[in-house]
Amino acid sequence: MSSNVVSTGPRIIIRRAQLDYPLVRDRSSIKAALFGALGFKTGPTIDKKVVHAVNSLSLTINRGERVGLIGHNGAGKSTLLRTIAGVYPLTDGSIEVTGRMQGLFDLGTGFEAEATGRENIMYRGLSIGFSPKQIREREEEIIAFADLGEFIDLPMRTYSAGMYVRLGFAISTYLEGEILLIDEVFGAGDANFQERAIRRMHELIERAGILVLVTHDLGLMRSLCTRLVWMSGGQMVLDGDPNEVAEVYLRSMRAA
Repeated sequence: MSSNVVSTGPRIIIRRAQLDYPLVRDRSSIKAALFGALGFKTGPTIDKKVVHAVNSLSLTINRGERVGLIGHNGAGKSTLLRTIAGVYPLTDGSIEVTGRMQGLFDLGTGFEAEATGRENIMYRGLSIGFSPKQIREREEEIIAFADLGEFIDLPMRTYSAGMYVRLGFAISTYLEGEILLIDEVFGAGDANFQERAIRRMHELIERAGILVLVTHDLGLMRSLCTRLVWMSGGQMVLDGDPNEVAEVYLRSMRAA
């Protein structure tokens, strides 16, 4: 189901997007190598295969929409998210993005392990296109949301995985783009952080940005999203109301 909302702000238009991964698997065995060393001719056996990570997929996402991508592991959800972000180049088709994007799916990006959390706020902000002045204006809000205490002035090599998530999420949502791409970050924080993160996401969407979310938490999807897109084999199976799509998806999983 395509959206009928007319958008003059942030927008994502995906037209027959195709992303193929060529796989080459050398099935030469130790036995074949031994025979070769003894003078027997045994040519290598190689399988060539192409995996359609995103397969002729078309989708339009307009201003104010919160779109969740669901499907089993390997369905192409995270690949599509990174393709929208420009991390992976398309094999064919096109993706047109209007608006500043901010992706939260690689928490190590822009972080220096030997630098402090405070220093990394500046480094990461610069890496995603903000000026030092813009970063300094938001620094205290970022620090307050991350709630790392004295660790904010300690090297990030001393941080736990959850602390990385908290600081990464705070930077990504306070140095915010108009389009926010999120892949499975809510599960890494504690319950208090998750609650604050979800409230923060609602605040961002109310400011008329776009959210594209990948998570296996269907309850979270239903509470946050205005649309769900069910993917399988790199293709769209169903696009529509979150409750309806989730129910059809769950019935399919139970039947399988």
